[in-house]
Amino acid sequence: MDREAVEKLQRAGLKVEQPEMLRVAIQRDENKKVMKLLGEVPVMGNEGLILVQLKPISQLWTGSAVPPDLSKTPPPQYQPFFLLLESTAANYCAAQGRPETDDEFERLFRQLRRRPDGTDVHPLFSYLQGAARLYMSLRDVSQAEFEAVVSRLSQSAKWHSTHTGSSNYHREVLQGVFGA
Repeated sequence: MDREAVEKLQRAGLKVEQPEMLRVAIQRDENKKVMKLLGEVPVMGNEGLILVQLKPISQLWTGSAVPPDLSKTPPPQYQPFFLLLESTAANYCAAQGRPETDDEFERLFRQLRRRPDGTDVHPLFSYLQGAARLYMSLRDVSQAEFEAVVSRLSQSAKWHSTHTGSSNYHREVLQGVFGA
């Protein structure tokens, strides 16, 4: 958790007690092309939008909590983290006007687990990092919990894959839950 980020978001009028209701806004350049997040994270709630500097993921790990088995339905206390990450993915696809493939979602989530503070050529990676950084700035999350959540998302994308180029994860999970 990052008390400084919490206070900045609260001063801007954002309701930090429900992180799943916040969004990482998708940014476009002057040509309307979705661009990577660089530095500040655009956080949007019903109250408006604010750009906020958030710490890297590895600096936000708190404690040594051991996650439960997430292979089935995640327990309620983990659902806001899943919702924020998946809604970010859904919003990105909606902004692009097309879904990402199951294989690409699996790769990006796997990359996020393996190199949480790393970079990737795919702009969605920076938005997933931004969503994780936002959530972890608002709630205590151990490294093991972070890795378990992101691994579960990677597995979900893999389970939905039926062939090269399939976008079942988007259609069945993201579109089904978020309507994106």
